[in-house]
Amino acid sequence: MASRMDDEADDSQLARASALAAELRALVAKLRRRLREQADAGDLTPSQVSAVLRLEKTGPSTTSALARATGVRPQSMAAVVDVLEAAGLVSGAPDPADGRRTLLSLTEACRTRLREGRAARQDWLTRALQQRFSPQEQDELAAAVQLLGRLADD
Repeated sequence: MASRMDDEADDSQLARASALAAELRALVAKLRRRLREQADAGDLTPSQVSAVLRLEKTGPSTTSALARATGVRPQSMAAVVDVLEAAGLVSGAPDPADGRRTLLSLTEACRTRLREGRAARQDWLTRALQQRFSPQEQDELAAAVQLLGRLADD
């Protein structure tokens, strides 16, 4: 008898966790869309954004290393890099260790664009939190953010 009740409790907890996971996924996707709307990405594709962010995080890189790091074919990355160079977001220079290779770096214009985009998203989110939530609700959100942080950590 107790085993059946334990199984029902386990099933109920699993169903609750599953529903919560679905709600959280949908909410995170909606929040990401709202944040993207606050700072114009300049019509960059996800592959272009991925390449820019990788260069920002790791520094200068070759096209082939960038392709490996982002999980695309070198030919596809070469096309991405061509568009980014034409837009003035990345530039290439000879590799000091091997002049046959080209190292790609972000331009200052790209770095400025990244900073401004982040600032716009931060400003929007700060204003939204202040306007839509009481101080007590902001405290509750702070606690939820701590829990979500645990979820995001491995």
